[in-house]
Amino acid sequence: MATSAWLWQEAQPIFARILDHPFVRGLGDGSLPREKFRFYLCQDYVYLIAYCRVFALAAAKADDLETMRMFSTLLEETLHTEMDIHRQYAARFGMAPEELERTEPAPVTVSYTSFLLKTAYAGTIADILAAVLSCQWSYHEIALRLKAAGNSPADSPYNAWIDAYASDEFGRLVRWLRDKLDALTAHASEAEKARLRDLFVTGFRFEYLFWEMAWQEARWPL
Repeated sequence: MATSAWLWQEAQPIFARILDHPFVRGLGDGSLPREKFRFYLCQDYVYLIAYCRVFALAAAKADDLETMRMFSTLLEETLHTEMDIHRQYAARFGMAPEELERTEPAPVTVSYTSFLLKTAYAGTIADILAAVLSCQWSYHEIALRLKAAGNSPADSPYNAWIDAYASDEFGRLVRWLRDKLDALTAHASEAEKARLRDLFVTGFRFEYLFWEMAWQEARWPL
């Protein structure tokens, strides 16, 4: 079994919990309270700033131009396409981009981004791929399933979110991450596989915690 398929299988119990989370279900049927989405939007924006740094570090670590080019593409897509979706949503809420940038990261956001940045600084390219793939792959699968379910009203404010992450373009980026990880780990040792599993599953755990944080609007208590 290819590494990415095995990792996905290992994370299925967590992914099932994500799909059943009230925040995700609310995205799918349009019932999610806007104040919860606004909280998510702000936290995800500062998360994406750190995510861009991870892709930049990965591009710097790449030992071939094709890998460098792809991580640069991921950086470009995140900086402009993905973050622009957030800016467009913010405008609906009467928020300027500067307000998004001034968001104080909540505890889960700090923990998740710290995990990703630590992996980017200290890990291999395969380590980085395993860590970031949790987010990329889960978002694509969530959006595909919400779109296929067809529960979203035509006027739901969250249709643009679903369409963006279910798109073929986003899917191609996920496919590249998977293929690259599989190629790099075709002959991985059991110790390396165990490390990649820990990174991938940890990423999925953080994904669940991020949805829960947004649902609870969990800020610093002090």
